[in-house]
Formats: sequence, structure tokens, C-alpha cells
Amino acid sequence: MTDALYTASIPVFKQMLQALGKVLRKAEDHATAKKIDPNALLQARLYPDMFPLLRQVMIATDFAKGAGARLAGVEVPVMPDTELTFAELQTRIATVVDFLNSLDASLFDQPHSRDIVTQAGTPRERRFDASTYLLHYAIPQFFFHVTTAYALLRHNGVEVGKKDYMGAN
Repeated sequence: MTDALYTASIPVFKQMLQALGKVLRKAEDHATAKKIDPNALLQARLYPDMFPLLRQVMIATDFAKGAGARLAGVEVPVMPDTELTFAELQTRIATVVDFLNSLDASLFDQPHSRDIVTQAGTPRERRFDASTYLLHYAIPQFFFHVTTAYALLRHNGVEVGKKDYMGAN
């Protein structure tokens, strides 16, 4: 039987990242149709102290790949965070979805006893058991950044709705 941590993580991350990719495609099409500099959307913020859209997408993908890797007990893939365009964000999303697809469900069979440490060796180090990490840290963080990316685009006039946000389920 597939482990509950796999079921609660990998399919959810993939669904939402693929939906985010489609929302970003709509944003790029919107910018083209309205003759808006794409950078205006990519650098959009709801408030000056927030990360812009580009960074929201990067962080969402970081949480998906990081959680998947940690729960599977494999090395977290490193990504340089250098994306500056919609096309580069699409590539990043596709790379993370491909990585998630590479994680066999059997890797999640016994992670419950695995300690997960974030930012090991730093003053911000946090330790979790696998289910607490996924359900109380990684998933909420992931959804915060996906939702913020969606809200930034909706706020800037991109015609997206709940079906776009949710993607295929």
C-alpha cells in the first residue's frame, strides 16, 4: 500500500505545480495581449516588503522538491534561483515535477521514524518527525507561496479563477 506521506505530498505538489505553470502561461499571454512588460508581472508584489512573483514561484518549487526529497530520504536537488522570465520559471516547474515523478512511492514506506532537519547547523535549525514536517511545515509553506503567486497575478488583472488555481485533480 502507498504510504500516506507519499499520497499527501507528491501528487499534491505535482497537481499544484502544474496548475501554477498554467497560471503563469496565462499571465504571459495576458502580458503579450495587453502589451505589458512581462517584468512588471514577474516583479509584482502585493506590498513592498513581500517577495515578488518570481521569488514566490522559486520558493514554492523549493518546498515541493525539498519535502519530496527529505521524505524519500534522498538528496535535495540544488537549483541556483536565477530565473528571470516566464519561460525560465516554466523550466523550473517542469524540472521539479520531473524530480517528483522520479521518486518511487516505496521510498516513503518508512519515513515516519526519520528526523528531518531544516537549515542544519544554523541558528534557524528546526527538527521534525516526517509527518509533522510535511503536514505542519512543508505543505503550509508550499501553499502559501503558490497562493501568493496566484493572488499577485489575479491582482494584476490576469483572468484566472479557482479552477486555474486548483488545476487537474
